[in-house]
Amino acid sequence: MTLNNDECIALLEQIRWAGKPRCPYCGSTKATAYKSERRYHCNECFTSYSVTVGTLFHKTHVELQKWFIAIRLVLDSPGGISVRQLAKEIGVNKNTACYMIERIRRAMIEEQEIIYKIADIDILKNF
Repeated sequence: MTLNNDECIALLEQIRWAGKPRCPYCGSTKATAYKSERRYHCNECFTSYSVTVGTLFHKTHVELQKWFIAIRLVLDSPGGISVRQLAKEIGVNKNTACYMIERIRRAMIEEQEIIYKIADIDILKNF
């Protein structure tokens, strides 16, 4: 069993915000949720944002499920996972897999809390 995109977004919101959306642009917690999508409107700086803004997942077209699995595979490979192996495991091309590995490695330094909490998600341990 794997997570769907909405479940991944909900998990990321819990990890990043603990249930209280925070604007990545101004830091405000005064936001209104859009009814039709998982985005928020900041009532302070009037921008719209989602939980992925300011993270390794920002402006990527790869599904969050694949990102979560890739994070788990990169962290669980003591010698490192090859680009081709990651591409095969999550169903992306090798250029995308290379891009993902680079972003995950950078995030292991810059966004440790998010990376390690995602890696600890029980459902991913069975992948």
